[in-house]
Amino acid sequence: MELPKDRLKRARAAAGYASPTDAANAFPRDINKNTLISNENGNRPISRKAAEKYGELFGVKAGWILFGDADDETPAPISDIILNRIGMVAGRVAGVVEAGAFREVDEFDQSEPVEIMLPRDEKFPNARQLVFDCAGDSMNDLRPRPIFPGDRLVCLAYEDVGHEVELRSGMVVVVQRERDGGHFREWSVKQLELFPDRAEFHPRSTNAKHKPIIIQSDHEADDGVTVQVIALVRRVMNEMPGF
Repeated sequence: MELPKDRLKRARAAAGYASPTDAANAFPRDINKNTLISNENGNRPISRKAAEKYGELFGVKAGWILFGDADDETPAPISDIILNRIGMVAGRVAGVVEAGAFREVDEFDQSEPVEIMLPRDEKFPNARQLVFDCAGDSMNDLRPRPIFPGDRLVCLAYEDVGHEVELRSGMVVVVQRERDGGHFREWSVKQLELFPDRAEFHPRSTNAKHKPIIIQSDHEADDGVTVQVIALVRRVMNEMPGF
């Protein structure tokens, strides 16, 4: 039989905290670590006031913690309110960036977008964060930090920040190229170089096959190909293999 202490433990874990210490560190003003430990191991009963506080922080109902609820047997997903309080946001995994790889655009794709939890961007807290998985070696010689296959790029959606961020030489950006009327699309990561009459998007690679994209003032690259910046790279992540 599941007890209140068990549901509390389940709610805390479902909210993303591996231990009572992690939860207390995330909410130092709201959670006393020793009290939470005592509540979870059953040495101290969970009061209604404590259940309401835990419910608010962990995204569940206080009544579910105390009594269980047949209509709500599992903790609710962590809410946007809680994410805001702990400085996290949902970032959408947009797809793969790979130079030279045009992929057919599925206009009827109805699949749910994949999201991961990310720290809120301190400079642009209201901008959407997009995540791209890097393939290929077109940026393996970028300085000071190369971008390798398997890296994940955490980016800001350019349409959300373009009104306050001016593109500058040296920026690392995600570039979208479309051809055949938008039916095929390439996403690649490049380093920007600006000149009075053109913009150049450069690979930084040890592989000589990768060439820059050069855009004259009319914003046309090649016949039938359109180019635009869709994201600004803010961070690079890489998870260690074996997990």
